[in-house]
Amino acid sequence: MTSTHFLDTNFEVKKPDMSTKPILDTIGNTALLELRHVAPSNGSRVFVKLESQNPTGSMKDRMALAMIEAAEADGCLKPGGAVVEYTGGSTGVSLALICTAKKHPLHLVTSDAFSKEKLDHMRLLGANLTILPSENGKQTEKLTKDMIREAHDIAQKTGAFITAQMDNTDQLKAYVKLADEIWEQTGGKIDAFVQSVGSSASFRGTSEVLRRRNQSITCVAVEPAESAVLSGGPSGSHNIDGTGAGYVVPMWYDGVADHIDRVSTADAKAMAFRLAREEGLFCGTSTGANVTAALRLAERMGPQSTIVAIMCDTGMKYLKSFSKDLN
Repeated sequence: MTSTHFLDTNFEVKKPDMSTKPILDTIGNTALLELRHVAPSNGSRVFVKLESQNPTGSMKDRMALAMIEAAEADGCLKPGGAVVEYTGGSTGVSLALICTAKKHPLHLVTSDAFSKEKLDHMRLLGANLTILPSENGKQTEKLTKDMIREAHDIAQKTGAFITAQMDNTDQLKAYVKLADEIWEQTGGKIDAFVQSVGSSASFRGTSEVLRRRNQSITCVAVEPAESAVLSGGPSGSHNIDGTGAGYVVPMWYDGVADHIDRVSTADAKAMAFRLAREEGLFCGTSTGANVTAALRLAERMGPQSTIVAIMCDTGMKYLKSFSKDLN
């Protein structure tokens, strides 16, 4: 005797959610993920905040929105007004998104030292680029200062508003929300925070808010070993995008970090590859540096502690440069 199985059609078809949400409203509220395979078995729990989930794949979406909204609110940036910035890549891409959504023409000063994917992304989002040549594709103090000088010259000549990320404290507001998200997602059970330093806004803003919640949280800043100026080393060249300006940046101050960890470009890239292959997290070198420092800290703090590091952006921004090292 055979039996026939029929599809059960006695179910309710749910209508899709057709409510609309502006692109800028999708910034933030990113996931927090525990590392399962690269973390030491007898060390602290290590979590990464997946800032790659922001619209451009970077945490810089938060600060770009904060800077533009503040300038609009105080009248420095009029409707349709032009914007200028110097950038190593992710800030430029994020500003390009924000300015496109808000209809502000954008001129970015950048360099061939940074990933071609980022430069192409800026152009695709409508930004006009001035690209300064680097020394052998490396980020240096001279390059950073040349980019800053060029951006200020363009702003002065054209009358555009310059966001000036190295000096703009409006971006600190963006990291109040980031810190609040981390606090809520960990249930307040966080013992250490780890983040790399570029302008220092994300490290400073997030650390200050977390410390207001719990003064005992250890805040570790990460900088390139090849240009470890924050920890007293000489200025040098490196390839960890978005970090290590080569000089002590204006928003940095003594005491903002409990500890500064030096991570080499090679170690940062190696960890980025490990995260892809062992955790399924495809990230950039700044994230590789953050996780390297977080794992070092995890071995020192022990199994009862919880550490949160930032996944700054997606590895899709570095495909061409990473492909050179793939076997």
